[in-house]
Amino acid sequence: MENRTFFLYCLGCKVNSYENSALRSIFLARGYKEDNINPDIIVINTCSVTATADQKSRQHIRSLRKKHPNSVLCVMGCYSQKMHEFVINELNADIVIGTNHRSELAKYIDQYYIDHIKRDYTEDNPFKFSYEEMSITSFSENVRSYLKIQDGCNNFCTYCLIPYLRGKTRSRDFDTIIKEAKEIVNNGFKEIVLTGIHVGGYGKDLNNHTFSDLVEALSDIEGLKRITISSIDEAEIDDKLIELFKTRDNLAHHIHVCLQSGSSSVLKRMNRHYNTEEFYNKISKIKEACPDVAITTDVIVGFPQESEEEFNETYEFIKKCNFAMLHVFPFSPREGTIAAKMKGQISSEIKKDRTQKLIKLSNSLWNQFLLDNNKKEMDILVESYDENTKMCYGHSSNYIGFSFKGKREDINQIIKVKFNQ
Repeated sequence: MENRTFFLYCLGCKVNSYENSALRSIFLARGYKEDNINPDIIVINTCSVTATADQKSRQHIRSLRKKHPNSVLCVMGCYSQKMHEFVINELNADIVIGTNHRSELAKYIDQYYIDHIKRDYTEDNPFKFSYEEMSITSFSENVRSYLKIQDGCNNFCTYCLIPYLRGKTRSRDFDTIIKEAKEIVNNGFKEIVLTGIHVGGYGKDLNNHTFSDLVEALSDIEGLKRITISSIDEAEIDDKLIELFKTRDNLAHHIHVCLQSGSSSVLKRMNRHYNTEEFYNKISKIKEACPDVAITTDVIVGFPQESEEEFNETYEFIKKCNFAMLHVFPFSPREGTIAAKMKGQISSEIKKDRTQKLIKLSNSLWNQFLLDNNKKEMDILVESYDENTKMCYGHSSNYIGFSFKGKREDINQIIKVKFNQ
């Protein structure tokens, strides 16, 4: 057992990255060794958030199977939750799990080595899942660590499959999160990125803790220099969290607040639980409490029945909000969702045109954000160093990338640097 080698491959979100890190800890604790060239065991963590993600998952499974025909191929994640029979029967995986039982994968691998029987361990009803505890106990050299705080989602947006693949919101135990965060800091990490399928949903299934309670407790940890919230919905930003942005120096001045559309009529068809007025009022409060904050967002263009007028509403609303940056996605119909069955599907040509318009707007917003921060002195967390150029690379608290002359010893340190645009 101790001579086995493994290779972990990750597609998709930060949650998958965290789960791969946790699996890495499990495998190393069992005496396995990492080997990306000729591994005995391959684990691919898949994604199914879009049709493109499905395609990439299939391509990588096929590629790894072909490249390593004698390795034990294990497939897990959202794509295998949905397509588990196809993955094991057509893509020739040896072990398939979905979005549960990941902590038991090593046990399943042991069984495969005994009888060499392909097995599908996927459960068909994610709504029965409880939170599966997985912790990172081994650490690679880095300055930033993901910390998973919850799984699942209760939103049921009409375009999204994820609740059907990940199940309902399940919050991780509060004290367990704090304990792992302290271990991460004790291992030298300066920044923690809070991750989950629906991060702001943390605590909704608990009686005694909210998301902002968790952020407050994490910000009290000595030595933790930066806490980054990966993504959150408008309704989950309460007054306490806004106050923390104002009073806690180690809460990153960057937050990703999901918009999806700047048209209230489109938001209603999406089953998003807010309107544009509520959204604007909330981000205005954040900017008032934290003037240098970088607020980024997701936008879906070409949602079914999206008229030119509704798209223009989105365009103008984005300008009004003055986001720092946009992540723009053309609508991708997902089989099994309400939106895929809606009348008034938008042509690919229109979606492409609208996507390009918003990408151009995003570039303009980002350039203006950089100009607004020109000549300011900022605290930069140094993430890497280039020996050839003697340059350090890192990010400010509000997500601006920096490069400056330094030394290798600056990695994982906070350095004050004046931003010159």
